[in-house]
Amino acid sequence: MNYNLPHVPTREGKPRTIGQTMVIDKGLSVVEAQNMVDAAADYIDYAKIGFGTALITKNLHEKIKVYSQADITPYFGGTLFELFIVRNMFDEFQKFLDTYNIGMVEVSDGSIELDQEKKLHYIQELSKNFTVISEVGSKEADKVLSPETWINLIKSELDAGSIKVITEARESGTIGIFNKDGSANKILIDTIINNIDISNIMWEAPQKNQQALFVKLLGESVNLGNIATNEVIALEALRLGLRGDTFFQFLGE
Repeated sequence: MNYNLPHVPTREGKPRTIGQTMVIDKGLSVVEAQNMVDAAADYIDYAKIGFGTALITKNLHEKIKVYSQADITPYFGGTLFELFIVRNMFDEFQKFLDTYNIGMVEVSDGSIELDQEKKLHYIQELSKNFTVISEVGSKEADKVLSPETWINLIKSELDAGSIKVITEARESGTIGIFNKDGSANKILIDTIINNIDISNIMWEAPQKNQQALFVKLLGESVNLGNIATNEVIALEALRLGLRGDTFFQFLGE
């Protein structure tokens, strides 16, 4: 803080397990990644190198080093895992992670049909050598899971070794825990909150109104993901009540 304004929440410093922010890097250059780190490293916990961009990103080693040196955990989006798995290349996938010194891996099945027992097997196997974060929910709008199914899937993946489960919303915020118009799937969100320790959940919330919803609902220490790389400071302002959407959140009486 450049000024100690009263009634502003005190945020836990890194490394933290709550109030985490995961940004989605859709193809930043090394220079752009360094600029983001210079401006906002204190507020970023994870940098997800989105979907399959790790296969075509130039100077990937250098960019990963930028994140790691700033105490930001880099990892490849779950779609990359799926791209290897659909080709029966699980061993090659692990070698690719090792090539780039990636210590965290996302396991998802948002694009492919993957039996849940098989998915749990991958989580268990990968957790032997990597930190695993998994994702629940489909990227297909017509594949709707009941709230009870979400709970069962989340619990089973945490039990299998995931340190956190990401709730699918895509980078558009129009699927999974959100409706097609970007509004909240309140029944689903409330069911997750009432049945799962929220410190174990990473809520994908790419839109400002979605981020504000979770801050109002769960406070400044909610874990939020799929944050645009140019929106990190803006999100932190939301967390602290320094923006109109959450202006009165922490003022009390």
